[in-house]
Amino acid sequence: MDINFTQVFKEKKLKLTPQRIAVYNYLKSTKEHPSAETIHKALKEAYPTMSLATVYKTLKVLVDVNLIQEINVGEGNFRYDGFADPHPHIHCIKCSRVDDLEGVNFDFLNSSVKDNTDYEIISNKVYFYGLCPMCKKSK
Repeated sequence: MDINFTQVFKEKKLKLTPQRIAVYNYLKSTKEHPSAETIHKALKEAYPTMSLATVYKTLKVLVDVNLIQEINVGEGNFRYDGFADPHPHIHCIKCSRVDDLEGVNFDFLNSSVKDNTDYEIISNKVYFYGLCPMCKKSK
């Protein structure tokens, strides 16, 4: 568990429960972008008393304190990313896989948009849609 995690919880005066630690560690240990249901299923054996509601509440807390990202690629439920720094994602429209899009930087978008609006730009989220290599092969 990283020092930032415990520090954030201490600063925000939040309780550090075994379930919160487990959800956070699970997200940090995977490149996948799981749903709350997937996380619940993965942790069920080690934490049999942890409910799906607890997983949802934990995810909300982790998003609120900026330790993880909530991703909405438009499939009706949210996915979660243990890498909290803003970065783009790519979503397979066939199998629903979501991957980080590495090596592409969209920081210029904020300043570009700023020049065309009187809004104060705070952030952006960029999603791409396509076919992953596996689905492309089976096409």
